Amino acid sequence: MQNADLKRLVAVSICALVLILSALAQKKNEKKAGGAPGFDKAYLQKIWDGWNSLDGSKQTAFYAKGPHMFFDVAPLKYDNFDEYAAGVNKNFADYSGAKFLVNDDAEIHGVGPDQAWVASTVKAALSRKNGKREMMTLRWTAIFHKDAGKWLIVHEHVSEPAQ
Repeated sequence: MQNADLKRLVAVSICALVLILSALAQKKNEKKAGGAPGFDKAYLQKIWDGWNSLDGSKQTAFYAKGPHMFFDVAPLKYDNFDEYAAGVNKNFADYSGAKFLVNDDAEIHGVGPDQAWVASTVKAALSRKNGKREMMTLRWTAIFHKDAGKWLIVHEHVSEPAQ
């Protein structure tokens, strides 16, 4: 084998190795970001975009009906989504606007074909009716169940770190 042929073989081998490693890294990232079929970070953001309205009743499309426990920043817990929506509306009564952003640390984990759980931090920018602005980063964990082809939250925990 001549020196030029050897150099060409090494170059081709390096290119093949880079392509293989890139494909493996992409596969790993897809698993972390994708989770379950048809379920992605954009869907999570859509849920939080709905909370920008400060009206829990507009979120019914994302939450399961029936006896499911939800934890919010306050109070301790809600035993179903109707309680949750009413409680959140009460907590948001002094606010005029909100913007929530699911951060890049969002993880989606599929558990079989019909269940998934997510964890993320969420940036929150809230405006009070008196003009005061509040900025915070929330913790968010949610459990989803696929019902009639739609992913619904059956348990949620939103909290703000004590500082």
